[in-house]
Amino acid sequence: MNGRILAATVVRVLRQLRHDRRTVALLVVVPAVLLTLLDFMYADQPVPPGQPATFDRVALVMLGVFPFVIMFLVTSIAMLRERTSGTLERLLTTPLRRLDLLFGYGIAFGLAAVVQAGVAAGVAYWLLDLDTAGSPALVLLIAVVDAVLGVALGLFCSAFARTEFQAVQFMPVVVIPQLLLCGLFVPRDQMAGWLQAVSDVLPLSYAVEALQEVGANAEPTGTMWRDLAVVSGAVVVALVLAAATLRRRTA
Repeated sequence: MNGRILAATVVRVLRQLRHDRRTVALLVVVPAVLLTLLDFMYADQPVPPGQPATFDRVALVMLGVFPFVIMFLVTSIAMLRERTSGTLERLLTTPLRRLDLLFGYGIAFGLAAVVQAGVAAGVAYWLLDLDTAGSPALVLLIAVVDAVLGVALGLFCSAFARTEFQAVQFMPVVVIPQLLLCGLFVPRDQMAGWLQAVSDVLPLSYAVEALQEVGANAEPTGTMWRDLAVVSGAVVVALVLAAATLRRRTA
């Protein structure tokens, strides 16, 4: 990849994002609002002795899930617009290569994810009194990597959509199964064997497990670092696949 071209791509995407106020609000405000809603939902739930509060357990996982879902939606539509408007076709007539473009998108939205996760974590820890055994910095790191995973999968799936409606249709195919099988609703080791096997190949399962490790342990664990490495590897694979399947234009 060409570093100068990659940097120019990052700057272009960030400028576009800065001028799209609705998208900025979706990225930054919505996760914090949803976490506040969770706080009200679980405010009167009794806390079993020796167990974390329900809000602490659920909100911790949602700090990773919300960025993943929102980034998937935003980037899949953003890349589709690049193709349908002809912008992508014009860009690819320059020395810009597909990998430069997609990794530029990944870096730009990764920077946006830092702001998104920082605001959400700040609201959760300082306004809603989220309590975790591990460091909030580790939660922030995992949330950012999870958001970039959403970016990478969104870029990959956008190659197979012709309209924005079709891009949204990938949500129940790609995102919802990962939400159901990640261990949020039922512990993965209590699922049927074939469901566990499916869960084991879904990257969101490892992101959720990494967050749960931070919630339960004061120090970083080997499992947490392994899970974070798996999610990071899935990001790279998804971006490479997105580059291989990217089309110049959608009629």
